[in-house]
Amino acid sequence: MPVFIEAPLVRTVPVLSVLLTLGWVGLSYVLLQKHHTWLWGDLLLGFAGSWFAGSIYWGWMRWEPLWHLPIECLALPLPLWFIARNRLLVGSWFAIGSLFGTAITDVYFFFTGLMSHWRQLMNAEPNLVMPIFHSALERVNSPFGTALAILLAAVLMIVGLVPLWLRSPVHSRPSLSAWAFSGAVLSTILVDMLFWVAALTTS
Repeated sequence: MPVFIEAPLVRTVPVLSVLLTLGWVGLSYVLLQKHHTWLWGDLLLGFAGSWFAGSIYWGWMRWEPLWHLPIECLALPLPLWFIARNRLLVGSWFAIGSLFGTAITDVYFFFTGLMSHWRQLMNAEPNLVMPIFHSALERVNSPFGTALAILLAAVLMIVGLVPLWLRSPVHSRPSLSAWAFSGAVLSTILVDMLFWVAALTTS
C-alpha cells in the first residue's frame, strides 16, 4: 500500500524518495535492537529494498516498461542472502512476495499489449492522456484481457493462500514469514484493482 505514497513523491522529488531509503534502513536498525520491536524492524528492512528499487525506476526509468522488473530486482540479492542464512525471514519473504506480485502484473501488461500504452502515458502531454487511457481500457476489457486477468488473479490467490495452509514445524500455525509473503502477494490483487477502478473513474 505504500505505493500510493511513493508514487506521487517519486514523480516530484525522486532524489528525496531514494534518500528516504536510508531513513527506512536506519529505523529498521533501531527497531531490530529491541525484542518487542524486532519483528517490525525485520519487516521494514524488506520494505526498504522494495522502496529503493521503486524509487529508482519510477524516478528516472518509468518511460521504459521493459526495465521495470529488472530494476525492481535490484534489491533481490539481499533477501535471498538472508533466506539462505535463515535470518530476517519476515522482511525477506515480504520482499520476495512483493516482487512476485510485480512480475505477475508485468506479465499481464506484456501479453495484453499494454507496454506501448505505458510508454505513451509516461511521455504524453496531460491533454493527450485520456485517449491513451481509453485505448488501454479497450484491451483490458477485451475477452482476452478479461480472461488473462482472471487467470493471473487466480495464480496470485493460490500462491498467496498456499503458504497460509502450511504449518510451522514449531507451531501449529503458519510462520510469520509465510504471513508476510502471503500478505505481499495478495495485496497485489487489491492494488491492481484500485488502479483499475481509478482508470475507469477517470475515463
